[in-house]
Amino acid sequence: MEWETVIGLEVHTQLSTQSKLFSSASTAFGAEPNTQASIIDLGFPGVLPVLNREVVQMAIKLGLGINATITKKSIFARKNYFYPDLPKGYQISQYELPVVGKGFLDIILEDGSTKRIQITRAHLEEDAGKSLHEDFHGLSGIDLNRAGTPLLEIVSEPDMRSAKEAIAYLKALHSLVRYLEICDGNMQEGSFRCDANVSVRRKGDSKFGTRTELKNINSFRFIERAINFEVERQIALIESGGTVKQETRLYDPNKNETRTMRSKEEANDYRYFPDPDLLPLVITDEMIESVRSNLPELPQQKRQRFMDQYGLTAYDATVLVSSKPLADYFEIVVKESGNQPKLAANWIMGDLSAALNKDDIEITACHVSAKQLGKLIQRISDNTISGKIAKTIFETLWNKEGNDVDEIIEKQGLKQVTDTGAIEKLIDQILSDNADKVAEYRSGKDKLFGFFVGLAMKASGGKMNPQQLNEVLKKKLAG
Repeated sequence: MEWETVIGLEVHTQLSTQSKLFSSASTAFGAEPNTQASIIDLGFPGVLPVLNREVVQMAIKLGLGINATITKKSIFARKNYFYPDLPKGYQISQYELPVVGKGFLDIILEDGSTKRIQITRAHLEEDAGKSLHEDFHGLSGIDLNRAGTPLLEIVSEPDMRSAKEAIAYLKALHSLVRYLEICDGNMQEGSFRCDANVSVRRKGDSKFGTRTELKNINSFRFIERAINFEVERQIALIESGGTVKQETRLYDPNKNETRTMRSKEEANDYRYFPDPDLLPLVITDEMIESVRSNLPELPQQKRQRFMDQYGLTAYDATVLVSSKPLADYFEIVVKESGNQPKLAANWIMGDLSAALNKDDIEITACHVSAKQLGKLIQRISDNTISGKIAKTIFETLWNKEGNDVDEIIEKQGLKQVTDTGAIEKLIDQILSDNADKVAEYRSGKDKLFGFFVGLAMKASGGKMNPQQLNEVLKKKLAG
């Protein structure tokens, strides 16, 4: 039986503010446990929350970035539930009237096509603390530093039909929040984490199947694996005569499986009611326009510009705008290379990307500056060096064994041989030394052409201009 996967995502985006949602306590990551837990965030008797203005501006930014309506009057509510790391016994969130209403985000699929994912809402809420299990035997520790940290929960419609589509959406959203500078996107630290609602139905059915929620996954790879496992589990369960239960499940990356965490709550289980300590949040047109006027160029706008201005393919442009530092790096390389955008894209997505991955570092910590790579590409395009020699120079730059491209070329004698007379002399010698192979080539063994090219490149130390070499060699072999 053919099955269809249905996925909706809830993304918890930790906002990059200095202080918490309703208190002046620090949000800095990595402090000693319970050293940044304010009495306001812990709900001590008599304390009153005060809304952080910067959080509201960041929410508006996100709303504008996803083409959403901004709710002019939104309400904070108490979401009541018990967790050991939620000392108040409730979380201040938004329910009926979220600050950001309906919007959308376009994603690029593997085949280059575009798909629009509808976004239901984005609401502000405070984070809970964190239960610690690793350092305790038979016990759990509670760290309340994170309690009260501002979150923007972004809820999509169930518009995704595969794990790959879900990852494409997540990566697009991850890129957007970093461009907007409202979240650092650090998934390892929990700044950007996802709950995935997954169900299956027979193809052609209009009714959704029973969904399960995969909770708090903070890695693109693990999210994809968790969704794929859960889809297979649900299909196998239904086909064997069982039924899917609506529940929250945890993903175990070590075993690559999901397991039951708890039954899934409904909204009425939380007993939402307006927070009596907080007035409604009122946003004016002036506030919205002030934020709009300071928006940066967003990923989709930059992607289109890269295609129009630099003639890049949709795929290349999508990769290069995935992070603002990478896009900025590319534009500097293009400028320094004498306007060689395709060559710049190929080097950044090829050799540079491989080097970054090998050393497990981000573009912001790259060993080769954009100006250095631009100069290297310029020397390829003006035929000073070949592409093969450029790879050697790139390694020298990466290993910090040299800083200036021209100086490395000069010191190591890497200039490309472009003198036609010198090339002809070298080829004449090679053909004279391999007269039998020349005869075989002229009798129809065309594949020997590569043999002669290899000999010529070896004899010149890889410094012969490949295009000139091929032209002269073809002429000589033709007799």
